[in-house]
Amino acid sequence: MATMKYWQAVQLALKEELARDPSVCVLGEDVGRAGGAFGATAGLLGAFGAERVRDTPICEAGIVGVAVGAAMAGLRPVAEVMFMDFLGLAMDQLVNQAAKLRHMSAGRIGVPMVVRTICGAGRQTGPQHGQSFEAWLGHVPGLKVVWGSTPADARGLLKAAIRDADPVVVIESLSLWGQSGDVPEGDGVVPIGRAAVRRAGRDVTVVAYGSAVHRALAAARTLEGEGIEAEVLDLRTLNPLDEDGVLESLHRTRRLVVVHDAVGPCGTGAEIAALAAGKGYRDLDAPVVRVTAPFTLVPFVPALEQLYFPQAERIADAVRSVVRARRSEGRS
Repeated sequence: MATMKYWQAVQLALKEELARDPSVCVLGEDVGRAGGAFGATAGLLGAFGAERVRDTPICEAGIVGVAVGAAMAGLRPVAEVMFMDFLGLAMDQLVNQAAKLRHMSAGRIGVPMVVRTICGAGRQTGPQHGQSFEAWLGHVPGLKVVWGSTPADARGLLKAAIRDADPVVVIESLSLWGQSGDVPEGDGVVPIGRAAVRRAGRDVTVVAYGSAVHRALAAARTLEGEGIEAEVLDLRTLNPLDEDGVLESLHRTRRLVVVHDAVGPCGTGAEIAALAAGKGYRDLDAPVVRVTAPFTLVPFVPALEQLYFPQAERIADAVRSVVRARRSEGRS
């Protein structure tokens, strides 16, 4: 077991997969000579050469479009789009081409590609660099979406994505970039589609992903002192959603709170609430509560940004409300 920072785990995954499979290549703005905007691709150009680590112009449509063509031709490209906000510039290539070609070709054409992108939420990146668009991506059949909250998962999910037969968007959190954690020796691949219980509890399930997992854990530690046991479930994969993992946790706790940094309307939290209402309704002892960003622009001012994204105290308040509902209205 080694200890490393989140960005180092991403870098390690890229190094390992480039060394393991000669069909893997990396492309994007500043990924070569500059080593990436945030350092994740540093050293790759020197180690693997310009044929496999390619700098591109500032053109997200071109970056993702080239990756689609390379994947169709037999490579396994890892395209970097610097911020998630810029994925809108490549939606045609990602949604109408990469996600659909296998189905439209009756399985004859595969698109084994990865798009790495960063969510700038929580680092004062403002309304054009701090948005969370994962719900857009999760709405696309044929496109997998993963988001690791720890260095081990950042490495393991990226490795799984590179090896996958279909296109995968790997989202990384800039606010976690410097966080340290244990990373296992060996391959360390994390299966796509499987959530992880980060903290066991019996009173309420708190579902979160990305950097929100850590605030959910902080809330759970506070609540422990009040006699409330919150189970924290880290989704890790947003599409395909680990429905069984969510429902199994709900069955244990009979209460559900969903936390994410994206705005609430039409978000991932709404999908999980619908899952609980549709398939887990017999286990619900209280209404599902969502803790999300307000339906407005991401502020730039640090003090306002702190209020914008769900913090531990707001999560704890939501948990207290559903636990009170259980005690006053739950089944006998």
